[in-house]
Formats: sequence, C-alpha cells, structure tokens
Amino acid sequence: MLTAALVAVLALLALVSAGTGAYDIPLGDVLASVQHHLGLGGAPLDRVGESVLWNVRLPRVVLALLVGAGLGCAGALMQGVFGNPLAEPGVIGISAGAAVGAVAAIGLGLSFFGNWTITVCAFVAGLITVSSVYLLSRNGGRTEVVTLILTGIAVNAFAGALIGLFVFFADSGQVNQITFWQLGSLAQATWPKVLAVLPCAVAGLLIAPLYSRRLDLLSLGERPARHLGIDVERLRLSLILVVALLTAAAVAVAGVITFIGLLVPHLLRMANGPGHRFLVPGSALAGAVVLVAGDLAARTIAQPAELPLGVLTALLGSPFFFWLLRRTRRKQGGWA
Repeated sequence: MLTAALVAVLALLALVSAGTGAYDIPLGDVLASVQHHLGLGGAPLDRVGESVLWNVRLPRVVLALLVGAGLGCAGALMQGVFGNPLAEPGVIGISAGAAVGAVAAIGLGLSFFGNWTITVCAFVAGLITVSSVYLLSRNGGRTEVVTLILTGIAVNAFAGALIGLFVFFADSGQVNQITFWQLGSLAQATWPKVLAVLPCAVAGLLIAPLYSRRLDLLSLGERPARHLGIDVERLRLSLILVVALLTAAAVAVAGVITFIGLLVPHLLRMANGPGHRFLVPGSALAGAVVLVAGDLAARTIAQPAELPLGVLTALLGSPFFFWLLRRTRRKQGGWA
C-alpha cells in the first residue's frame, strides 16, 4: 500500500514539476505530449512548449528522480551496513571525495572530456576516496565499523582542506563556479547528464534490493549473522561499492545535496518498520519524491530567482532531523 502511494505521488509530482515554471504547461498538455512521443496517441505542443518541456523540464525531472532515488537508496544501505541510524554516504567520505574531484577540475581548468570533465573527475574521485577509506580501515582482514567511520571523518576533513586550497588559488570566476557547484543544483540538467548518471543509478538500484535479506540478518549483529552463514566482510565491501556507485554518480551531476540519505530511511522505518525488503526500494522511491518536490520548490519559491537545492534540503532537513532526534530520545532514551 505504501509503495503504491509513493509511486502515485511520484508520478503526480513529476507531471506537476514538468508543467510548472516561467512557461506554464497544463498537466493535460504534458500528458498529451508524452503520449505523442511514446506513440500512444496524444498531441504535440506548439514549438516553444515542446522545446521547454523536452529540452528543459523533463531532463531536470528525470535527473531529480535518479539523483533522489540514488541518495535515498544509498542512505538505507549505509544505515543497514553500519547498523547505525546516523550513517549516510557522506560519513565515509564519498560526497566530499566527489566534491574534491569536481573542484579540482574547476580550479585547475581541466577540460580533457569537454563538458563531461567535472562529472568524470567527481565520479573518479568519489570512487578513489571510498576505496582509500576502506583500505585504510582494514586490519587483519577485517573492517571494524567504528574504524571505518572514524577514517571517513578524517578523510572528510582532508577533503575539506583540499577544497579550501583549490578555492584559495582559484580566480574570482572559478570561486563563483566552485561555490555554486557546492550548493547543489539541477539547473544545468540536460539529457547527456541524464545519460551519464543513468547506468550507475539503474545498476545500483537493481543490485541493492538483492541484499535485503542479508541486511536483515546483519541487523541481528555481526556474530549472529556469521553464524547464519553471512560473510560480513564481503557483504560490507559489496554494499560500500554499490553506495559509492550511487552517491558518486549523484554528486557528480548535481553537486552536494545533503540529508536525503539520512532522513528518508528514518521516515520509512517509522512508517513501515525496519525490514530491508521494503526499506531499500522504498527509500529509493521516497528519495525521488523528496528531490523532485525539493527541486520544484527551489525553482518556484523565489521566482524568478532559483534557490540552491542543497541549501533548501539542508534548511528543511536540519530542523526535522533535530525533531527526530528529540522524539527518539524521549520515547526510547536514545538511538537503538
């Protein structure tokens, strides 16, 4: 029932987002144009309407859907892998690492992949960072959760220092570009960017639910999970790579967008319990709902200006997380 409700809300939000903006398009016309392009009847819009819908709005809606789904799913996986409700992809440095790659590309004026240079650098740097964190935290063939998180904190601090250095040596134009990229936005969404993130997002979203049963067993504790036949180290490594795939791809095209991976799994756990068979795909759906709605709000609240999406999610997410923290502490005496 909750899955069907999330799918219905996502479809409605996508249609509203595609039709809303400086050039309004009625929902019926959006549906008719989509049907026409799919060969299912319908009718095309006028030349301007077709251009706005298919070259501006729909790439942005699809990118928001993919990025939100990736961040929500990655958050559910991280909290399941670490057994820690405070875990999110940023904890082990993936987001910060991807940011270093993007900022380095801007600050050094790299252009070897043309318009894709920032995306490629962010993606590669995110993967290198999570690999480094994992290797640095291994000892005697095992990886302790506390060591992994502390290593991630250290790597986050190092990445912050590197970003600061690039900003210090950048000229004013590059500083502006770096600043706006770090704030997070989908304003530059295009079909090539959608195609850039699509393979990573689809692969990660298809693989993640396959680990739901093993995550349920891992939630009993590492030792019981091992007794039940779970190779905890292999499970942890596999899921960290899936999280890296989802997060680095999202950060590479949209900048740093926080709190989606932290709050969405919490909300679904409160609504439907901790079982990962629903939590993992449900977090992907709810993450897409939140980001499509957030992007719609970011570009309509202060028209004709546009609020940075990462700033908006942090502004709304921080107080909500604080309320969640107080509520859990009052009811349970703290996090389980």
